[in-house]
Amino acid sequence: MRYFIHLGFDGTHYSGWQRQNDTQNTIQEVIEQTLYKLFKKTVSVYGCGRTDAGVHASQYVIQITLEDAPTFDLKFRLNKNLPNSIAVFQVIKVNTTQHCRYDATTRAYDYFVHWKKNPILVTNSSFYEDYTLDFDAMQKATAIIRQTKDFRAFCKQPDLYDNTMCDISHCALFINDAQGRLRFTITSNRFLRGMVRICIYYLLEVGRGKMTIDTFKAILNQDKKLKTTYAAHPNGLFLSQVTYPYLQLDNTNNLVTILRAGLE
Repeated sequence: MRYFIHLGFDGTHYSGWQRQNDTQNTIQEVIEQTLYKLFKKTVSVYGCGRTDAGVHASQYVIQITLEDAPTFDLKFRLNKNLPNSIAVFQVIKVNTTQHCRYDATTRAYDYFVHWKKNPILVTNSSFYEDYTLDFDAMQKATAIIRQTKDFRAFCKQPDLYDNTMCDISHCALFINDAQGRLRFTITSNRFLRGMVRICIYYLLEVGRGKMTIDTFKAILNQDKKLKTTYAAHPNGLFLSQVTYPYLQLDNTNNLVTILRAGLE
């Protein structure tokens, strides 16, 4: 029996989603340890994608395969035993041929930036203090990202991939100058390692006047190469939506819907 588990997590104090040899401090490891506690045996967990250290997910899907249906309320027991930084929203029985990673048709990320000090936002938005930004220039750069197909220039490790093509179906920038906040959102059929955070770093460079629109476009088009690739802080980034052709996830508990207020 296969189950999709729809959850969210605050990645602030974790070393990312994926299990690693040199640390147990990953989301995957914590969930697998909790499942072992509940089932008294190893239950392997597969995730819908990777997230880096410090990155959050307001909508994330994992899958587990069990020999028999649980005799207890799995959602309740998981939430009782997982740390407060991980919350389970739904447990959904699916066919054994369905896969949480390979069946996902699109994923969306939201990135939040604030430049006015705010203690409430400290873990859920990246603080770039006293930045003066040219929002028109940033909107032009966002339009270039939207039109781009090959993101090799904005990938942390492009040689890991057979190709670096991404089909961007939505990409937008929302600004609330009064609040001193912005939101960048992007939806694609796939994402490359570090891609969104690299996009944000150079969007901010354009906004600060440190990089021209022409240079930004030339880099994305691979007409000009960066000597060193930088990425924005991890704490402003959320995996915010995962879509499947056969499943509608409950969006009620999606934290990003709250953070979007004033940025839509």
